[in-house]
Amino acid sequence: MSITLPRASDARVRRLAATLYAYTFLDDFTLLYPLYALLFADTGLSTAEISSLLAIWSLTSLVMEIPSGAWADTVSRRLLLVLAPLLAGAGYALWFLLPSYGAFAVGFVLWGTSGALQSGSLEALVYTELEREDAAGRYAGIMGRARALGTGVVMAATALAVPLFAAGGYSLVGVASVLVCIVCAAVAAAFPEHRTHRPRRTRRGTGGPGGDLTEDRDDDPGEDAEASSPRAYLGMLRAGLREARGDRAVRRALLLVPAVAALWGSLEEYVPLLAADVGVATETVPLLVLLISAGVAAGGFLVAAGSRLTLRGLAVLLAAGAVALGAGAAAGNALGFFAIAAAFCVFQTSTVLVDVRLQNTIAGPARATVTSVAGLATDVACLGVYGVYAAASAVAGHGMIFALSAVPYLLLALFLASRRDSGAAARGAGSG
Repeated sequence: MSITLPRASDARVRRLAATLYAYTFLDDFTLLYPLYALLFADTGLSTAEISSLLAIWSLTSLVMEIPSGAWADTVSRRLLLVLAPLLAGAGYALWFLLPSYGAFAVGFVLWGTSGALQSGSLEALVYTELEREDAAGRYAGIMGRARALGTGVVMAATALAVPLFAAGGYSLVGVASVLVCIVCAAVAAAFPEHRTHRPRRTRRGTGGPGGDLTEDRDDDPGEDAEASSPRAYLGMLRAGLREARGDRAVRRALLLVPAVAALWGSLEEYVPLLAADVGVATETVPLLVLLISAGVAAGGFLVAAGSRLTLRGLAVLLAAGAVALGAGAAAGNALGFFAIAAAFCVFQTSTVLVDVRLQNTIAGPARATVTSVAGLATDVACLGVYGVYAAASAVAGHGMIFALSAVPYLLLALFLASRRDSGAAARGAGSG
């Protein structure tokens, strides 16, 4: 009787996934998230001042998004993942030690920078390490489970913050939040990182039917300059922007990310208002929000099942989500939230799938930079959605706005259904 031992590469993939899940858990376990606005108000800040702080937070993320991606590609993606929670923890500590508008503003700058350091770096590191183990096809399932875990952790942290605040007030919540950030940084140091630069790269399916496109990659800025030099940084930044702009397959995959992610991600912020608009009791609103969050979490777990979908399969998925969103919003009652939860489940799955498509098309060394461009485009699109929603709310109710939001997804589904899939999304799918 023979015993089959797991391959070394399988063990390394499992360790990578376990580190990712632990990092995601700690990073999303933000105990003060449901309380920071109350802290600001109790300090004496007005609503206008709090809004200006949120604007500083968003602006910092937008400004730092692409530069941090190029830094990750130039120096170390793991290093940025270690620094990110430390910056956030420093911001939290500043809030509780020196509660004032200036300290809150600096804290948001640190928090926004933290998010920018992670955006692009995490996806690029995980995909690169999986690709090194010939397991790029497992990226969809691993990242989908990480997204689902993150959603569940946010819900758990929100629930735990209430008794924690009752026991020790803002001080206890602040100390706990900083300690979680320190542990998160320690977990990030356990990520593997192998930065190898290969001169040639084969991208499947982009060279025509049945063919592969082999590209010469002799523009690696790290070969001619020190990795930490300004020249290397600018070279990597140019390489990433050049690939995002000049490679048609990458550009299409990149634009698909904000097209799918921005609208539903923005609508999620208005779910409590929609719940109140349908006339449910105030104490029922959190339960409906929890239902939507459960749908989002389920969408993460279903990513692996949809990892082999073609472009037309993705179109069918988006169309189904659009129908569920429209029907649920038009119902005008609490039962409609089950359909909306199903729609958000579909949209979460689709969001991870389009990220997979993007990672599969990137062939150059600036993976984090290109991914950060997609993140920046998503953030800008979200700001646009917020503006449109604010304008629409002057003439329509929340239910009507949610129902009309299904139309862009139907149009996107029709557009994708009419396109010929290049096959880039399937690259590496069978290697897992």
